[in-house]
Amino acid sequence: MKKIRNFCIIAHIDHGKSTLADRMLLNTKTVTDREFKDQVLDNMDLERERGITIKSHAIQMDYEYDGDIYTLNLIDTPGHVDFSYEVSRSIASCEGALLIVDAAQGIEAQTISNLYLALDHDLIIIPILNKMDLPSAMPEEVTEQIVDLIGCDESDVIPASGKTGQGIEDILRAIVERIPHPEGDPKLPLQALIFDSIYNPYRGVIAYFRVFNGEIKTGDHVKFMATKHEYHADEIGVLKIKQFPRKSISAGDVGYIISGIKDAREVKVGDTITHIERPTEAAVKGFENVKPMVFAGIYPVETEDFEDLRAAMEKLQLNDASLTYEPETSAALGFGFRCGFLGMLHMEIVQERLEREFDMTVITTVPNVSYRAYIKNGKQIIVNNPSDIPGPNELDYIEEPFINAQIITKSEFIGPVMSLCLDKRGVVKNQIYLTTDRVELSFEMPLAEIVFDFYDRLKTISRGYASFDYSPAEYKTSNLVKLDILLNGDPVDALSALIHRDKAYEFGKKVCEKLRGLIPRQQFDVAIQAGIGSKIIARETVKALRKDVTAKCYGGDITRKRKLLEKQKKGKKRMRQVGNVEIPQSAFMAVLQLD
Repeated sequence: MKKIRNFCIIAHIDHGKSTLADRMLLNTKTVTDREFKDQVLDNMDLERERGITIKSHAIQMDYEYDGDIYTLNLIDTPGHVDFSYEVSRSIASCEGALLIVDAAQGIEAQTISNLYLALDHDLIIIPILNKMDLPSAMPEEVTEQIVDLIGCDESDVIPASGKTGQGIEDILRAIVERIPHPEGDPKLPLQALIFDSIYNPYRGVIAYFRVFNGEIKTGDHVKFMATKHEYHADEIGVLKIKQFPRKSISAGDVGYIISGIKDAREVKVGDTITHIERPTEAAVKGFENVKPMVFAGIYPVETEDFEDLRAAMEKLQLNDASLTYEPETSAALGFGFRCGFLGMLHMEIVQERLEREFDMTVITTVPNVSYRAYIKNGKQIIVNNPSDIPGPNELDYIEEPFINAQIITKSEFIGPVMSLCLDKRGVVKNQIYLTTDRVELSFEMPLAEIVFDFYDRLKTISRGYASFDYSPAEYKTSNLVKLDILLNGDPVDALSALIHRDKAYEFGKKVCEKLRGLIPRQQFDVAIQAGIGSKIIARETVKALRKDVTAKCYGGDITRKRKLLEKQKKGKKRMRQVGNVEIPQSAFMAVLQLD
């Protein structure tokens, strides 16, 4: 155990951690030049294209130091805020963390939030200044920021570059010298933490775990403590570029277990594995079920593709256990699913994977968050879909989730950032100057307000310089109303939204105006209305296409013209009663991009 080091990498998106991991794998000869490709740990096409890590990965390297071979277990973490639960489990499996900061950009919001997670778990932090080869690098300034943030010496910060390979040996040496070896007793009952799982269509679910105490052997009879399921360990082993089976894995090491599990929901990240004959008394602390933050309806464009969509969702959930879904129907869109996501990026990625991996073209409804509605008899209802909200005669009050948001930006953008957050019903909590021209702003704001376009607008007003991170706070009572969009008096359930009363009028007016331009003209007038309960707050009309029926009347009495117009009027009235309005797919998308 003295020769094992477990560490993870924490960094903001695009600060170069995948490139640095590539270099470490090449230097320790874990990957041969022939097998190597950029972002070697990111194996999804989407990850490579977007340059982000979506799924965390684990890999074992052997490193020779002073004549001894050390085992280094790197547990890679996604950088994006939507996947922070996975990050926290990866951090719980380690004794040390590499804190990577881009020498050209400095410290960003997610670096700080992931750093706090690491410090909560008492990890040893090795600060690294990456991208030193860039002409715009500012090593002195950024080193000062790091020293201020974690209180280390300037000499502790390792200058490096993933591209040129500078400083990689220093990092590997620092991992062996500074990070402590794992503590644990192989003779105690088995206690192992699951920090990730992947789905293999031939072998079932493969769980990645870190052993804290005890030893696990092939063929052992094991139990997962949170789900209470029991399994046989058909195969265990360690993770290099490929999986290497082993007879046993003991305290301090990281490995994988295959036990023929076919349902991904049975394996929960953060669960504890133990033996059935000699179970451990306490599970590893910190397990919680992943809570979806954003909900949206996903519907097939063609109604007959519903069964294909169901099969696609099942397969996708095997690979991504944080996705939740349940069937729902909508009068406008037919059969579909109400899905729960960790955040907007997660939703975008699920949508893109459905299109790429399963050839499914889908319509996504307006995303919303989960509310708590209280009825007058004191009962509480969880509302994930605006159409489930109780009527005004039953409803007592509604609570909505709030978040603590951290925004780091240049001081010249404080004004626009503040006005954006205040416009989104945010309350300023704190303002700290990290350096003379970088400031950290803390806000408390409703989660529903950041779901739409908050992140895009923040990037626009700060010219890409602001970084944003959030953590859930509590639920608070809010003055929310259900806004319905009606076409010819019939509500379109897929367009209804729960919205703050002060913003309802403005939002309703914008939606009506947008729809007027998108709904094709019919043979009759189409009334587009926004209403709260029975009160209409905005209206637009799509004018009818009219045929000139009086063209053949030349001369004669006016009553002849009147008679023809009356006949047309009756026909229009009858048509309006039987005619229904088709809503084009672009109308649902347009509501997402109102600004």
